[in-house]
Amino acid sequence: MLGEDYYGIDMEIASLMAQEFGMELVISNMDFDAVCLSVGQGKCDIAAAGLTIREDREEYVNFSNKYYDASQMLIVKADDTTFDSCSTADDVVAILNTFDENTKIGVQNGTTGQFYVQGDEEWGFDGFKTTCVGYKSGSLAVIDMINGNLNYVVIDEGPANCIADAVNELQ
Repeated sequence: MLGEDYYGIDMEIASLMAQEFGMELVISNMDFDAVCLSVGQGKCDIAAAGLTIREDREEYVNFSNKYYDASQMLIVKADDTTFDSCSTADDVVAILNTFDENTKIGVQNGTTGQFYVQGDEEWGFDGFKTTCVGYKSGSLAVIDMINGNLNYVVIDEGPANCIADAVNELQ
């Protein structure tokens, strides 16, 4: 049975798996960067959290076949026009490459967004010269951006759209 407050493709797949194997689904909300380790330590049976397949994570878990391609989204304040002329991802990257450590970008800890902003040797990507600030969730990063403590937030497309829609409804 799904928890009332948990939604998304990962939860739907986990629910179907539990039904197929005649098991009860118990969802544990935990810090994203602890998910793989929790499986490896036997604290949970599966991790279903939009995980990017990476060598360091394969030390703790076995991955299923990839079933979703996530894109990273840049969230900006409504009055920030810095990226308004961008029509491609390369245009956004070109602007991000002009920023220095005085530009603060929020990310969810342990996510592809963090690897993207900070850079990742496994991907062969150097990241940006900005200051990367990690949070337990993308929504906390967005709240901190709204409060003036960050310039931007980079998170997966799905959560980015949900968070932006929720924030825009409140405005």
